[in-house]
Amino acid sequence: MKVREEEVRIGDIRTAVLRPAGDGKWPGLLLYTDIFQLTESTLRTARRLAAAGFVVAVPEIYPHGELAGVALEFDDEGKQRGLAGAAATTAAEFDADRVAVLDHLEQRDDVTRLFVTGFCIGGHLAFRAAFDPRVAATVCFYPTGLHNGALGRDDDAGSIARAAEIQGRLLIVFGSQDPHVPADARLFILERLYAAGLTDLELHVYTGGEHAFMRDVGPRHDPALTDRALIEAVAFFHES
Repeated sequence: MKVREEEVRIGDIRTAVLRPAGDGKWPGLLLYTDIFQLTESTLRTARRLAAAGFVVAVPEIYPHGELAGVALEFDDEGKQRGLAGAAATTAAEFDADRVAVLDHLEQRDDVTRLFVTGFCIGGHLAFRAAFDPRVAATVCFYPTGLHNGALGRDDDAGSIARAAEIQGRLLIVFGSQDPHVPADARLFILERLYAAGLTDLELHVYTGGEHAFMRDVGPRHDPALTDRALIEAVAFFHES
């Protein structure tokens, strides 16, 4: 399926919107990037999701400071700038931007339901977006800080403690070789989610997957696991 792309401004938030070409209505999908923002790597993933039948909105996660409008390089300098951008942003600020983007999607004429996904810090932001009752399903790819609450400037944003607020379906994907979320952290997350009463819940752990295995730049990338993860995510959304 061909995809149409445009850039929109949602307040101060520079956002790439990708959707199937032609007339129609599709589920809206808020896609959170990793710390490197609107890179071509993330946009390639967004194009695949749009071609699968979604209106995909990809906002910058640091739209208000010096990183606004900046797509960071996948090198040490880019990593440090991305981490600094996170450290300068509170969970409340992330949450306010999320509301703005979901409002935009909800108000579009070509959008039906609302879904959310995200990668790394974006996986954590996607989890928090699931607190919004409008979100019918969420897929979090290797979310960082979920087990200990670390998010941006907040040492503990209390995300996992709010799990009972999630009303939609939830799928979390990890790689088994992710040092940021080792086995004990994954087990803690699962226990807390079940304790919160979440029943429509899936946790997938891909053998051999490293952190950021879906980023198609660099030695961590696993194309086979990436294809599998995207296929399963699309199916999960379409079944929701």
